[in-house]
Amino acid sequence: MKKAMLALADGTVFEGKAFGAEGETVGEVVFNTSMMGYQEILTDPSYKGQIVTMTYPLIGNYGINDEDIESAGPAVEGFVVKEGSAYPSNWRSKKGLEDYLKEHGIVGIQGIDTRALTKHIRDAGAQEGVISTIDLDPMRLVEKAKASPGLIGRDLVKEVTCQRPYTWNQGQWRLGLGYEDGSQFTVQGSRVSQLSLFRELSTINREPFQVVAYDCGIKRNILRRLVSAGCQVTVVPASAKAEEVLTLNPDGILLSNGPGDPEGVPYLIEEVRKLLGKKPIFGICLGHQILGLAFGGQTYKLKFGHHGGNQPVKDLTTGKVEITAQNHGFAVDMESFKEGLGFGGEHLALTHVNLNDGTCEGMMHRILPIFSVQYHPEASPGPHDAAYLFQRFVGLMERERHGEM
Repeated sequence: MKKAMLALADGTVFEGKAFGAEGETVGEVVFNTSMMGYQEILTDPSYKGQIVTMTYPLIGNYGINDEDIESAGPAVEGFVVKEGSAYPSNWRSKKGLEDYLKEHGIVGIQGIDTRALTKHIRDAGAQEGVISTIDLDPMRLVEKAKASPGLIGRDLVKEVTCQRPYTWNQGQWRLGLGYEDGSQFTVQGSRVSQLSLFRELSTINREPFQVVAYDCGIKRNILRRLVSAGCQVTVVPASAKAEEVLTLNPDGILLSNGPGDPEGVPYLIEEVRKLLGKKPIFGICLGHQILGLAFGGQTYKLKFGHHGGNQPVKDLTTGKVEITAQNHGFAVDMESFKEGLGFGGEHLALTHVNLNDGTCEGMMHRILPIFSVQYHPEASPGPHDAAYLFQRFVGLMERERHGEM
């Protein structure tokens, strides 16, 4: 195996072996605590600008398949594992993980002490780093890491958003059947009973809800959840104007996940501000942060972020605790909303908290049909405890349709 090196901006250096494409890459080094789901993690656009370290020691066991991808291809800047499996085994597998990384030009490293790296990031904080297979001079790599612009203030959304609107018709995956074809769903026909088990509200005798989803780097499983919940989805670029969205006359608006600093996309914040009070809105991850900023609040960077499928969150509206999938490095400051700003942020209520560090994981508006969560209710990968939130969104649109808001 060819040698590779990972160097952090604080001077910490790890030497290992190349895993994936050869070359050099720069990004913020973070760790993900999921034991599996590496394919979904690699293709999550929220990781744009970041090098992901997997804390589970053996990655790639079940290979790569054609279905478990969350975007057009890998979005991570680099990939770090303790050991990459050279002999994947799974009935759905089409190729090995390393071949997949090479195919998409993702530079990675294996054979380093990922436990030591994770502990270092936990203590020192997430920071810029460089993986290289072509330059093995530690001091030069550290300087390159220090020179990296980082995430603060950068607009990474423009690098992952779609270029033009499109419709999405694919529903949830079902064993033996694959993904549901949402274009075949009918309102009153026999197909209704065959929708995903995640659907809790019947679509019988009602028209599907029209949802416009802002693509800030949207994961496909968010779209699948919406379709399986009885929605017809139109996806628009993050640069779409509020007037253009309202022209589509949607029943609701979804603000998607995405990478980086929410303050790096002021144009989206401004357009979302124009949509407040016009339609029901559901924000996920970056979309949650964008809502916070649109209401006049502030966000701040977390020390090492929340990345993985085992984050405990308490729903303050029900008292229940759910285990959630998360991927974010910024959080909304609930203390920053002040009366008199004119955006209505003083009416926002905290609905979900992270039980590890007490940070805001969800909020809702007391007057307007608007709510958001910092974590990923669509999972992929991760537990499905939070899938009910898509039904909560449908419920808001249902009440709005009948004038009950």
